[in-house]
Amino acid sequence: MEKLASSLWLAFFLGTAAHVLTPKNDMKEQMETEPLRSFHFSCKMQSSSRSASSSVHTLRPSDIKAVAAIGDLGNIEDSKAKHPDLLQSLTPSPSNLSYSTERDLIQANMKTILALVSRFSPSVRYYSSVGNSSAVSRSRTLDLLNQAKEIVKSMKESQWMDYHNDWKLITVFHPCPFQASISQATSHLNSMKQLEGVLDFLYEEVPKAFVNLVDSPLLTFLHLPHSDQNYVRDIFLKLCICSSDCSRLEDVVWRWSYQDALENLLTSRKYDLKDDFTVVLQTPLQETRQDNNYSTKKTPVLEKKFAALGVGLWNNMLQPVGQKQLYYFTEMPKAWCPTQENPYFFTFKNSNCSSFPVKSLTEPISQQRSFGTNIPCIDRSPSNTVPVSVHNLRPADIKVIGALGDSLTAGNGAGSSPYNVIDVLTQYRGLSWSVGGNENISTVTTLTNILREFNPSLLGFSTGKGTENTPNAYLNQAVAGARAQDIPSQAKRLIDLMKTDSKINFQEDWKLVTLFIGGNDLCGQCDDPAHYSPENFTSNIQTALDILHKEVPRVFVNMVTILHITTLRKLYQENSITCPRLIMRSLCPCVLNPGDNSSEIEMLEFFNRRYQEGIHRLIESGRYDTREDFTVVVQPFLEESRMPTTPEGLPDSSYFAPDCFHFHQKAHSQVARAVWNNMLEPLGEKSKLQALETVITLKCPNQVQPYLMTYRNSNYTYPNETASIYGSQMLCEGRVPSINPPTSVHSLKPADVQIIAALGDSLTAGNGIGSKPNDLVDMTTQYRGLSWSIGGDASLKSVTTLPNILCEFNANLTGYSTGTGSLSEPTAFLNQALPSAQAEDLPDQVKHLVKLMKNDSRINFDTDWKVITVFIGVHDLCNYCKDINHYSAVNFSSHVQEALDLLHAEVPKALVNLVEVMDLLPLRQLFLDSRLPCPTHLAEDHCSCVLPIREGLSELVMIKEAIQAYQSSLQKLVESGRYDTQEDFTVVLQPFLRSIVLPRLQDGHPDISFFAPDCFHLSQKSHSQLSGALWNNMLQPLGEKSVSFSFMDNITLSCPTLHQPFLGTYKNSNDTHSPLEPSKKPSQNWGSDLSCPGQTASKKSPTSVHMLQPSDIQVIAALGDSLTTAVGAKATGLNDLKTAWRGLSWSIGSDETLETRTTLPNILKKFNPNLSGFSTGTQKETAGFNVAEGGATAQNLPAQARELIKQMKSSPDINYKEDWKLVTILIGANDLCQCCLDKETFSVEKYAKHLQDTLDILYKELPRAFVNMVEVMELAGLRQIEREASGCVLSGESLCPCFLNTQENFPEQQEMERINRDFQDRNAMMINSGRYTKREDFAVVVQPFFRNTIMPLHNDGKPDLSFFAVDCFHFSERGHAEMAVALWNNMLEPVGHKQSYNNFTYESSKLKCPTSEHPFLFTSKNSGMQSSEINEENNGDTVPYWAVIVAATAGILAGSLIVWVLMAQKGSKRPWTGDTATEEKVTAF
Repeated sequence: MEKLASSLWLAFFLGTAAHVLTPKNDMKEQMETEPLRSFHFSCKMQSSSRSASSSVHTLRPSDIKAVAAIGDLGNIEDSKAKHPDLLQSLTPSPSNLSYSTERDLIQANMKTILALVSRFSPSVRYYSSVGNSSAVSRSRTLDLLNQAKEIVKSMKESQWMDYHNDWKLITVFHPCPFQASISQATSHLNSMKQLEGVLDFLYEEVPKAFVNLVDSPLLTFLHLPHSDQNYVRDIFLKLCICSSDCSRLEDVVWRWSYQDALENLLTSRKYDLKDDFTVVLQTPLQETRQDNNYSTKKTPVLEKKFAALGVGLWNNMLQPVGQKQLYYFTEMPKAWCPTQENPYFFTFKNSNCSSFPVKSLTEPISQQRSFGTNIPCIDRSPSNTVPVSVHNLRPADIKVIGALGDSLTAGNGAGSSPYNVIDVLTQYRGLSWSVGGNENISTVTTLTNILREFNPSLLGFSTGKGTENTPNAYLNQAVAGARAQDIPSQAKRLIDLMKTDSKINFQEDWKLVTLFIGGNDLCGQCDDPAHYSPENFTSNIQTALDILHKEVPRVFVNMVTILHITTLRKLYQENSITCPRLIMRSLCPCVLNPGDNSSEIEMLEFFNRRYQEGIHRLIESGRYDTREDFTVVVQPFLEESRMPTTPEGLPDSSYFAPDCFHFHQKAHSQVARAVWNNMLEPLGEKSKLQALETVITLKCPNQVQPYLMTYRNSNYTYPNETASIYGSQMLCEGRVPSINPPTSVHSLKPADVQIIAALGDSLTAGNGIGSKPNDLVDMTTQYRGLSWSIGGDASLKSVTTLPNILCEFNANLTGYSTGTGSLSEPTAFLNQALPSAQAEDLPDQVKHLVKLMKNDSRINFDTDWKVITVFIGVHDLCNYCKDINHYSAVNFSSHVQEALDLLHAEVPKALVNLVEVMDLLPLRQLFLDSRLPCPTHLAEDHCSCVLPIREGLSELVMIKEAIQAYQSSLQKLVESGRYDTQEDFTVVLQPFLRSIVLPRLQDGHPDISFFAPDCFHLSQKSHSQLSGALWNNMLQPLGEKSVSFSFMDNITLSCPTLHQPFLGTYKNSNDTHSPLEPSKKPSQNWGSDLSCPGQTASKKSPTSVHMLQPSDIQVIAALGDSLTTAVGAKATGLNDLKTAWRGLSWSIGSDETLETRTTLPNILKKFNPNLSGFSTGTQKETAGFNVAEGGATAQNLPAQARELIKQMKSSPDINYKEDWKLVTILIGANDLCQCCLDKETFSVEKYAKHLQDTLDILYKELPRAFVNMVEVMELAGLRQIEREASGCVLSGESLCPCFLNTQENFPEQQEMERINRDFQDRNAMMINSGRYTKREDFAVVVQPFFRNTIMPLHNDGKPDLSFFAVDCFHFSERGHAEMAVALWNNMLEPVGHKQSYNNFTYESSKLKCPTSEHPFLFTSKNSGMQSSEINEENNGDTVPYWAVIVAATAGILAGSLIVWVLMAQKGSKRPWTGDTATEEKVTAF
């Protein structure tokens, strides 16, 4: 079909609103549609000279002369009381609509129809009485018949039409029959009668009419966001079709019946007897669309929503009957055009539709037959005495029967006649296969009636019809629509009924309870896989069975496993069978909606199988075999069920109720026979495939085996998949301790170890180690006694763990954990690991461990040697992508360092195993291989940043780098020698998990026996391997330790040797990373010493900035770019390079103290501890008055200045007018790096102008301020870094193309160096111009330490990259410390004598002090460079500044001369070695 031009809608929406024609204006006014009539569109116009059609079945749009509307949305007001929130959302409002009433919604649709028709028939007129008060009853229920009469009257009286000869298009909006006190059936009947009366009237009174029938409930939700439409429409239709408290099944069936009634009315053909009249249903009621492809990002058009519905209605008029489209829009739909082949509106007749199948609701079954059976058993007697064991229970011993489940046990539709779909709502509990007791075995086959042949006094069965709450339901407590989560409550109610029934001896009577559930869970699993997961399903069943096990004596429980549900698709897909497919889809969308061989079906099959397997594992665990009078037996007869078929091989629908979903009595009878036979079959021999279409002969107990079969009387042993032993042999001969207790950790033998402990996460806590395969419910169990590094269950012969290995050397070892349980259990002992722990939790674990060791009488804390194993990082990596700053390698190693520092400070005589972070990436294969029975739906829960990532994604590269960074950070931490300052303490990195090899079977598939049921944690098989690998790593010298781990390696436990009898440390390994001697503590920070004489604040707060002492400064702030936000200062790789370490920033950061972090605020806090405004940490919330932004250029600086002033004025922590403020500005690097790309934007003039604008803002707005203007550094020196060879993580071109992408000495480079110098010069000239000297409380001072920038070099002449971040462009923490020193010293140097080069060599005592002669921060004035007289004499914007510039230039030239001398020295034969004080002073950056 062709489509109307989309531009039609512009003209349409420029048109005026529709004018409703009512009797008051005699319906003489028309909707204004002139804009449409004159607008061009692409449809080929039909000839107006053609005579109008004589038949409604050849009616064209151009034939239409009148458009009319009847109806409304129904009695919405009456429903608001019941559902106010919903109806409020359904009612249009001015905030989100261009129409404010239900009436306007219909008018908008009709306006659209009128506009479209007018393109073919310009003289068409509109008639309506919608909203006319005379057509509304007292209850506000619109009387459609009265409306129809009003319309007919108006058209007859109209002067613009020939009533008898003109064609009319009439749309009837059928209102929703909202429920009140009347029943659904009565409501539907009244609604259909009203509609039929209207159509009858139109049929008799209106010649030449095409009538559209539209369901109003469809219209009420279209103004909502698309993401809400399905939900709201579902609720609205439920209000409309079904009472507010009806069940899902009732809702679906009543919807279907509503549609069926509409279709039956029209397919009766009563309105097709005349050739000039027809009625076409344009909006058949459809089920809520289940479309997972819709996203909340797709939102429908706003002001066009109602018009979109009109277009949809128009398009359906041009669609054949049977092909009408649903009204779902995410954008304005295109309007269809009539085609040459089909130029007319479609009717039932011209759609070439045969009559709908006429369905008789009372049609009898063609061959009515009984569903009874004969029972051939001769011996039907009970036991001689009431048995005390469930394993000796005969059928005749059972006195009470009950059942739990869903509608298949409630009996929905079991007795319904064919095609009587509404009767499926009837619960035929007396016919239920497992508990129904109607009549007797000769006419009704149920498990109850079979057992009554053995014990006629059986109690508990249900009879007749009704819900679970009716008396005749008795102990059939199944609830229609129930899911596994509902079974525990059913079990409780069943127990209450049995306890309170006087006919039942609750303690003595033997009971049979049948449980069958799961169909509804599988039908909904695609909508919420987590909620309907196999684990949750099994857990809910376990809860219910636990209740029965705890509460009910003398019970035999039939646990019937869920059937193979996808077989239902065969019935649904067979077109030759009449089924209400709308109902089927609505009841079970996850089974019937997906395509064949789709991933959704694959997942459904997986869930189905896991439901069955989960039940088997639960029962086979022996959990319910701890009492003699209780057992649960799995009856698997439906597990491999197939669709019953006819002799022709087609699905046999006679086994199903009229909805083709529930069981008919025919199926109930067969299922009853099958479960009975299963009950008599021994475990291990039970039938799993029961063909329902075959004859099922009832089995009988016999003299050899007269009992209902259980695991015991079947001589059946449940499969034990964990029977293998994970022990090891210790072949070492030398197992004696040292002759004298060692005083050095480097002389520690295995037999000297007396205490063992561990810290970590769930891999050390032992989650799931001993869980049976697929038993996800057991994953919460912490098998601490089996943990690789700390478990002490059994002995090494059966359980391989590090403690059991060490016990072979020292039988008195203590500290290990045993059994299962949480950290709070006494058996956990010194296993302080917590499931899901991250590195930040490690220090707390250390504190608890130290406290335990100090207070335990079995431990001599000061003299016992201890081995403590630390393994952490898995859960940090699993969350890495969620917050790369929080989970950065720097933060990770910082947390580990804090924990190790605590151990180092608190615990004597300890060797700490720091196990390197495990490479998690290979584990992804377990979740990406659909052939494995791993819970892929839990990958997001377990480790969302690693497990779900597929190959080729950038996230994979990020995680790889993160793992490497984590591992590298631990290596650096240990190799720093930080923990080798005491003879009795060391930390040894055990790197065997640096890379891992996944275990594989011979077919190449991963071997999941090495993993716990969640395929993420490790099974005992792996823990045994881990402990062996750890032990061997401990004996290997540093430099020779294994750095990889294969799960399948045949690991033989190593032994100490005569040559190396000790546990390996750096010292006894003669390792090259020899640390500093214990007497000399290694450098741990870039802090500084400040030994200035005590300086207090001025006695009276100075009023002049030229009298400002450091102690007077109360507020600090900074403006600038990433050099001030401290981007990359502590980065270890590309992943955390973008982190702004504001707390380390040279000019504004204040992490820790001056002794560990050299920054300007930390220096100033030595003079004024109450300083405020500084930054800490990495978050914006703690940035203080650091308003710098990464990537900023000079043009961003004025905005930063305004933001700073705004923040200061609104801050409650400062006195804006009185507090002295120090503001540091550094900007220009990004301007220089881009100036060759855009010379206009980043010109010297623009740079100077932006700086001037910034300073003008501060000068005008900011009282009491000292401003440091730091000159932009020389960037050319960065070219000396060989970026690729140095391992810089980013290319120079990406960071600074104008300096790092040109050739040395080329004209372009020389030009860039000139521009760099111009930036510095113009900056100095502008500030020294005297522009900012008129205020006594404000000064701007150029700090020139960056003017001459020379790359710091190693002794080998290569750049010293320790000053730089990993991108070799930004500064490292060391670089920031040196910048802070240079800035501070510049501030204490007089203008004209400031050091114009940097002195970047680490020395903690380089900081200058104010002197008694010069206690102030230097300004031009107190440096003697500015004349007060000059300022007073000059009234312009600037003052003569020749003296200032001459003096400043002299200082700069002096500095340049020194730098020139230095450069000459650099070119001499040997590199600088820092031998003399002079040379050390001028070492340049």
